[in-house]
Amino acid sequence: MESPRSMAVSALSIFAIFLVLIHGAYSFYLPGVAPEDFKQGDDLKVKVNKLTSTKTQLPYSYYSLPFCRPKKIVDSAENLGEVLRGDRIENSPYVFKMREPRMCNIACHVTLDAKTAKEFKEKINDEYRVNMILDNLPLVVPARRLDQESPIYQLGHYVGLKGQSTGKDEKYYVYNHLSFTVKYHKDTQTDSARIVGFEVKPFSVKHEYDGKWNGQNTRLSTCDPHAKQTVVSSNTPQEVAEGKEIIFTYDVDFKDSDVKWASRWDAYLLMNDDQIHWFSIVNSLMIVLFLSGMVAMIMLRTLYRDISKYNELETQEEAQEETGWKLVHGDVFRPPQNSNLLCVYVGTGVQFFGMILVTMIFAVLGFLSPSNRGGLMTAMLLLWVFMGLFAGYSSARLYKMFKGSEWKKIALRTAVMFPAIVSAIFFVLNALIWGQKSSGAVPFGTMFALIVLWFGISVPLVFVGSYVGFKKPAIEDPVKTNKIPRQIPEQAWYMNPVFSILIGGILPFGAVFIELFFILTSIWLNQFYYIFGFLFLVFIILIVTCAEITIVLCYFQLCSEDYLWWWRSYLTSGSSALYLFLYATFYFFTKLEITKLVSGLLYFGYMLIVSYAFFVLTGTIGFYACFWFTRLIYSSVKID
Repeated sequence: MESPRSMAVSALSIFAIFLVLIHGAYSFYLPGVAPEDFKQGDDLKVKVNKLTSTKTQLPYSYYSLPFCRPKKIVDSAENLGEVLRGDRIENSPYVFKMREPRMCNIACHVTLDAKTAKEFKEKINDEYRVNMILDNLPLVVPARRLDQESPIYQLGHYVGLKGQSTGKDEKYYVYNHLSFTVKYHKDTQTDSARIVGFEVKPFSVKHEYDGKWNGQNTRLSTCDPHAKQTVVSSNTPQEVAEGKEIIFTYDVDFKDSDVKWASRWDAYLLMNDDQIHWFSIVNSLMIVLFLSGMVAMIMLRTLYRDISKYNELETQEEAQEETGWKLVHGDVFRPPQNSNLLCVYVGTGVQFFGMILVTMIFAVLGFLSPSNRGGLMTAMLLLWVFMGLFAGYSSARLYKMFKGSEWKKIALRTAVMFPAIVSAIFFVLNALIWGQKSSGAVPFGTMFALIVLWFGISVPLVFVGSYVGFKKPAIEDPVKTNKIPRQIPEQAWYMNPVFSILIGGILPFGAVFIELFFILTSIWLNQFYYIFGFLFLVFIILIVTCAEITIVLCYFQLCSEDYLWWWRSYLTSGSSALYLFLYATFYFFTKLEITKLVSGLLYFGYMLIVSYAFFVLTGTIGFYACFWFTRLIYSSVKID
């Protein structure tokens, strides 16, 4: 075992590095998140992003529909997280000049053929939304609520709307007039201003004009800046059908706002359900208190009594009448079946735990705010890769304790097994997305980058960690293991492995399931998730719950003279992943409106990956809790 002094020194050095990092982080703005000042008449770059739908979950590039195009389409540089999310950020034909309102600008004129009309109808039917970005702010549609003064914001505007059908054929209408509002906060000293809001009201209007079409110079009778006549309703909507002529127009208005640049995201992140989050925390804390009470009772009353009783047993006769957990002292540290696989799973769990812990800390400190698009996913991927060091170390330490000698084999399995399973599912899902021609399909370049991260950085780090872990002296068992394994007596029905494992998963799942609802909503219903403070609390509660439930059930198991605790401790808390997947299934059928087979497969494929990761994480927490517990109790009794 490592000496407490060396552990304290390494902990202090890690903490010092962390403090330096934090200090450094506060001294600069994150890339893409620094404020930009605009003077009157400055060009504003409006960018278009993907088309999204909560009904299909398949993003498409903006120009996959025959919208107005600029002379040359330019892709914006994107980070790894943005590409994986399916973001495709490109320039747009919209011309904005700072604090110079414009009315009834003609963007372009399109005549639909059968193919383009069908594409428009499909996207309108699937309730696709158009996403745009101005100065790193996403476009929103303000919607009034009856109960509150402040509006709620919906990300992006719908492509169009379905009309009330009079006969067999349903009519589709496209939103072809966009009324933009750019909110700015003016600097009192200088003439410059910063953008703090980007809103739109979409309208569908059948534009009319006299004479021949004359490009941008055509004078529309339905929307005329000279006559100060603009579009205010969709009373005469523009139908989508073959041969129809669509004229795309837009207004730009500028409004002075009291909102400062630093708090411009607050409106997007308006939270109405903080009571629910507090309820979730209180609910989870009740579970933790209940379990902590049980653990304290076992530790203090039972164990204290047991240990003092065992240590007082003097005569041989009394020693023969021993019962309970001390009886199995000669078998409790016998290596389990498939011990190599257990080492691999524990190593992977440590890798996950490290990744999530560091991600949460960064998120709580505000590094991964929604304004840093794709930042969360990029951070998690990079942290996963670098945490390979700890994965290799912990699996090799355990492997050496089980008297293993081929550390390279274990290192390879630890480095490859979990990512290989996830990659296999990911490849199948990606093929399905490719088949749908969606922008959510990961390009080959990004695939290659992911493979380089895995084999170029993660695998070597796992080997380095394993080498260091295997070089350390093996962890000594507190008691000697007998040559011949003892017979396990017949167990009561409630101590049946399957039953106790399934019972063990309920409480860890119960501690997180309310927060899980918000996480699923943010992923599948295109909403921002940013309440990392709550999430961090829930994560701490999850760790405590997993550890305590495993210790309680492990103690009962040892008391009934069943010493096969290694795998059982991993599966007890890991079984919460089964409940997570069942809850995801329930969420799919009650909250989502997914009808397409491909979209359903995507949902269940991704939730399967999430559940598998949750299994590895919670299982490892349970395993280490039980490992510490058994070593603690067996090292405190005198054994001849």
